[in-house]
Amino acid sequence: MKSVRTTALLLVIVLALAMPPAAQALPRTFFGIGPQTGLTETDVAYMKAGGIGSVRWPVGWPSIQPTPTRSYDWSSVDPAVAAAARRGLTVLPFLYGTPSWLAPSPTTLPVDSGRAKSAWKAFVKAAVKRYGPGGSFWAEHAPGAPGVTSANAIPRPVPVRTWQVWNEANFFYFAFPVSTARYAQLLKLSYPAIKSADRRATVVLSGLFGNPDEGGRRGIDATKFLAALYRVPGIKRYFDAVALHPYAFHVDDLEELTEEMRAVIVKNHDARTGLYITEMGWGSQNDPKVVAFEQGIQGQARELRKAYRYLIGNRRQLNLKGTYWFSWKDIQGDCSFCDSVGLFREGEGFRPKPAWRAFVNLTSGRVRP
Repeated sequence: MKSVRTTALLLVIVLALAMPPAAQALPRTFFGIGPQTGLTETDVAYMKAGGIGSVRWPVGWPSIQPTPTRSYDWSSVDPAVAAAARRGLTVLPFLYGTPSWLAPSPTTLPVDSGRAKSAWKAFVKAAVKRYGPGGSFWAEHAPGAPGVTSANAIPRPVPVRTWQVWNEANFFYFAFPVSTARYAQLLKLSYPAIKSADRRATVVLSGLFGNPDEGGRRGIDATKFLAALYRVPGIKRYFDAVALHPYAFHVDDLEELTEEMRAVIVKNHDARTGLYITEMGWGSQNDPKVVAFEQGIQGQARELRKAYRYLIGNRRQLNLKGTYWFSWKDIQGDCSFCDSVGLFREGEGFRPKPAWRAFVNLTSGRVRP
């Protein structure tokens, strides 16, 4: 009997060691994706099969409220939330952008007037009331609701419980001027607005770009921005998690950026606060002298594999809650490396790169539905 038990125990150990790290008790939403294009039902079917549990999606205020009326147009968000929910995927929205009737540029944080502040708070609260628990979106798409068919119904709501405030607030491309004081003001507006609609929601900081090339009002390194933010009196009451975008030449740099961010959190006596990687990625073109994170078709897969093995293996020390690969499919003309950072090549079909197969091996998912 003893030998049988010993043999069984050894078999369990061998099987556990053979499993990819990702398969060992990771949260369902640990593996996320940040698409650059709209979501089709087929997109989400591939995501689900591949082990993706969450989709990061922009909730752009300028398109949702293009005029100062109190009505909101959610058509840029509804289809993605619906497609994700039908497959049981959660959505991580990032709330971003100031409409032209309030500021000359969408990168201007809405903190410069009472009108802007009030309008932002109303928008944020409306978003949570629409997509959060008991939100109007779920009632509108429930089986049996007016105009809802069996084909487009959402049998079970997947309410949004985590909200991200802005995108890359430390980089002029998304926030100008770059200012921790201004971003702190935005947090103080956003946190109570979110919690008033869903008191159990998680509020995540803007994903911070690791090392922007620009300085001063145009860019601040992620760790310096976070350290300065912590110096704002009482600011820890206005967020529940920190987020990083550790774009890097190689995985060694990603590791350093991530550990430095965690060190800032711990140094500020905030160790229980979680960390999200809400964007990470490498391109498959072989032109690192033009874009540092383009590593070639095999290099993309290599860096993906090494990065996830590090993040999975150190997730407890980092208090890492989730990771989001950017992006799903290549797209031309959106940014300097967006044309090659996808797990699939551009187009309506699904032409996977080696990086997709590497990703699926880590998640213990399937290459196709």
